[in-house]
Amino acid sequence: MSLRAGCFVTGTDTGVGKTLVAAALLLAARASGLRTAGFKPVASGCTGPDDALVNEDALLLQHCASEILPYRLVNPVALREPIAPHIAAARAGLKLEADTLARSVEAATPPAAGFVVVEGAGGWLVPLNDQETLARLAARLALPVVMVVGLRLGCINHALLTAGAITAAGLRFAGWVGSQAQPEFEACEENLATLRQWLAAPCLGIVPWLGPGAGPEEVLTHLDASPLLEN
Repeated sequence: MSLRAGCFVTGTDTGVGKTLVAAALLLAARASGLRTAGFKPVASGCTGPDDALVNEDALLLQHCASEILPYRLVNPVALREPIAPHIAAARAGLKLEADTLARSVEAATPPAAGFVVVEGAGGWLVPLNDQETLARLAARLALPVVMVVGLRLGCINHALLTAGAITAAGLRFAGWVGSQAQPEFEACEENLATLRQWLAAPCLGIVPWLGPGAGPEEVLTHLDASPLLEN
């Protein structure tokens, strides 16, 4: 099957607020009357018994979607070590493949789901194996891409490189979200002005530093998901 509507959420780096934005987009779609499903196909840094590993990010997506799926469908590959997924998978004796992950998402998506959010792991070109990166998974799913920009020193370069790679992959760069990844960022407004000038996609919101414990409901108040939901 092909996914009808939704987005693939990537980031300019790890730890930029990608999961909170993805969960907030699920809430926005639900508030607009859509039935939603959320997925994190591969996650490292999981906890629990070896036969029941879970990831906090995947649990949040599961909680925020209207279509509550069994955990293993939301996160089919759960890896214990908090390191790059392809390395964690190799150490666990697993091989990650974009087509296998994509088929898992497609098969698990309920027919009633009108909006699907798939969250990547880390940045756009995080490897899955020796030949594929997460960009291949995004291309296989063919969803519009939302980029979360971690607002800190270096973000302009990281954002432009990621946006260029998204476009080069033939995918629709549907929007970006600025996420303040640290309490203080000198020249934040000037950096945002530059991002707005150079990025050829709408800004869906600027999320300020909210501190530890912030949830997707707070993030949602800083987002405008209408460009995604209207297409």
